Formats: sequence, structure tokens, C-alpha cells
Amino acid sequence: MKLYYSAGACSLSPHIVATEAGIALQLERVNIGKTPHTTVSGVDFSTVNPNGYVPALELDDGTLLTEGPAIVQYLADLRPESGLAPPAGTLARVQVQSWLNFIGTELHKMYSPWLFHAEYGEQAHTVARKKIAERLAYVDGHLAAGGPFLTGDRFTVADAYLFTVVSWSKYVDVDLSPYANVRGYMDRVGQRPAVREAMKAEGLKAPA
Repeated sequence: MKLYYSAGACSLSPHIVATEAGIALQLERVNIGKTPHTTVSGVDFSTVNPNGYVPALELDDGTLLTEGPAIVQYLADLRPESGLAPPAGTLARVQVQSWLNFIGTELHKMYSPWLFHAEYGEQAHTVARKKIAERLAYVDGHLAAGGPFLTGDRFTVADAYLFTVVSWSKYVDVDLSPYANVRGYMDRVGQRPAVREAMKAEGLKAPA
């Protein structure tokens, strides 16, 4: 399988999941900083994913999967013994899916694109920061009551996604100091060997 990724982007989430599950991936880096987006091998990425964004997972038979929350569940289901996603059809699985949806709509799409583009203006940035603050406060309270991970004692695909998105805070000046439980969570997840391995493979500095 081949994962199309950009270093530190939301594609880090399936990269972490695959590493946690012991699934070998071929990595193909995509330059999303320039248009048209091209891969490290010179391929026009729009010919891979017409939507133009990572992650994209190319299966061995050529099937292409897109959308991070779907990809991480697919990977987890390849290795059910990893415990990265509860069995399909269970309440526990729905709870993980609920978190994936929350992270995608309430955090991911507030950080990106709004805070990564100066041209959107200060008003857009202010609105996005306010929403992020509200949602991080919610996550902080949830972790205080039911941690150490999003659904309790076990690290799941939802945690890989949350860690990835919240790690963008340092790049867009989102202050995490009010959220002690979120900060503790980020430290805890950042020390997982698979997380550090995936980050190193993407050329990222792992947490100290």
C-alpha cells in the first residue's frame, strides 16, 4: 500500500495508525505548498486524487481510498488485534466514529484552512480561534473525566487524529496553556514509540 502524505499534515494520522498496527506502507510525499501539487516523484497529484489533498491511500490492487477518518478505520480493521478501532457495529465503534467526526468538523476545519492563510483576514482568524478555544475546552473537560485517551484507557484511531490536528497549534499560535489535560494528552501521545517513528519518517521533530 502507498500513502500519499505531506509532512505533518492530516495524513500523519493514518501514518501513525499504520505504524501502531505494524502495517508497512510505501510513502509518497506530496508538495501541497505549490500549485499544481506534485509528488516527490514528479506526478501531478490531481491525477491521483482530483480533490488535491492528502491523505490518499493506494491499495495493492490500485483502489484509492481518500478521507482520513475512513482510511484510519480501514487500516485498523486490517489489524483488529491492534485494538485501534472497536469492532464494527458496536457502541464503542460508534463512539470512536463520533470523535473522528467531531475532530474533522469542529477542529480540523477550523485550524485548516482558516488559520493557515493570512489572506483570509483577521476576522476569519478571530472566529476560527474562538471556535477552537470552545472545542479545546470541551476536549479538556472530557479528558479530565474520562481519559487518558478519548474513549478511555485504549489508544484508538481517534487519538491519532486529535494528536495530529492539535499539534498544528504551535504553527498558528493557538495557545494550549489553558488546557492542562489537553497538554498532558499531547505529551502522553507524543511519547508513543509508533507516533515518534511516524513523525521521524516524515522529517518531523518528535516531542522531547
